[in-house]
Amino acid sequence: MKNFSLLVLGIIIGALATYFFCPMCGDDNTEVGIVAPKGLITPEEAKTLDQAFNSRHALISDSIVKRPDNRSAWWSLEDMKNYLKYAENESKELGYTMDGVRVYLGAYPTEAEVGYTTMFMVPTGVENISQGNSSLFNMLP
Repeated sequence: MKNFSLLVLGIIIGALATYFFCPMCGDDNTEVGIVAPKGLITPEEAKTLDQAFNSRHALISDSIVKRPDNRSAWWSLEDMKNYLKYAENESKELGYTMDGVRVYLGAYPTEAEVGYTTMFMVPTGVENISQGNSSLFNMLP
């Protein structure tokens, strides 16, 4: 009976210790606050940039190509998420760590899409280079 009492006491102490210490150890449910990314602009700044582009765009469209052209591109949120996952995976397979995306302006060949302006994304990153580990040799006398 004495051994049984010690067993029950041990279980109770273990349960209490688990209850009080485990929430502190593995709480992965902490919410991360939403942080504004670098480079955000106000709606007024967007209007200013748009108006500055409009005058240049009109000059080129009216005097050089003599036809209207695209001024923007749109991608769905789902397409963007899928592209970023795909690009990150491809980068890893090629031995790179993806650190961003660069957006370029391009133009379709005039025969296929009437030469309209388009945009395309290119992942950017750094090549993974193994530095090796010489810690074993550092421990030798």
